[in-house]
Amino acid sequence: MTEASRLKATVYIGGLDHAVTEKALTDAFIPFGEIVNITIPKPDLPSSLEPHRGFGYVEFEASSDAKEAIDNMDQSELFGRIIKVAAAKPQKESNEGLGSRIAVWEQQGWLEKHAVSEEDRLAAQQAKIRPIQSEDSIETLGKLDVAGPAQV
Repeated sequence: MTEASRLKATVYIGGLDHAVTEKALTDAFIPFGEIVNITIPKPDLPSSLEPHRGFGYVEFEASSDAKEAIDNMDQSELFGRIIKVAAAKPQKESNEGLGSRIAVWEQQGWLEKHAVSEEDRLAAQQAKIRPIQSEDSIETLGKLDVAGPAQV
C-alpha cells in the first residue's frame, strides 16, 4: 500500500478520554471495516502520568471504510466524551514549520520563496546611504491641493 493510499485509509480520532485503550478503539471502529493498525501516541515526557495524549489514529484496509467511519463516528460519544473523527493529515517533519528546531530561513526552499531580488536589495542599501528627506508635516499639508498635491 502506498503512503498516499495509507493516509486516505487512516482516520484521526481526537478528544479521547484517558481510559480509552487500543482495544476500546478496535471495538468502536471494527464495524466499519478491517483495521490494519491503531496508534495512540504516548506523552512526550516520560514523567507524565497520563496514558496517552488524547488522540489516536485508526488505519483501515480500504479508504472507503475510513470514510464510513468518519461519517458515522464524528461527533459521537466514546467513554463519556464527544470525539472528533476526521481524515488524518500527513505528519510534518520536525524541521519544518512552527516548533521546528531549525530557523525558518534555514529550512529547505524558504529562501527561494522569500528571497529579495538584487534590485530591491540595492534600493534598500541606497535608502540607508541617502536618507529620505522628511519635510515638516504642516508645510507638506500646505502644498496639498483639494484633490491632491498642488500642480507645480
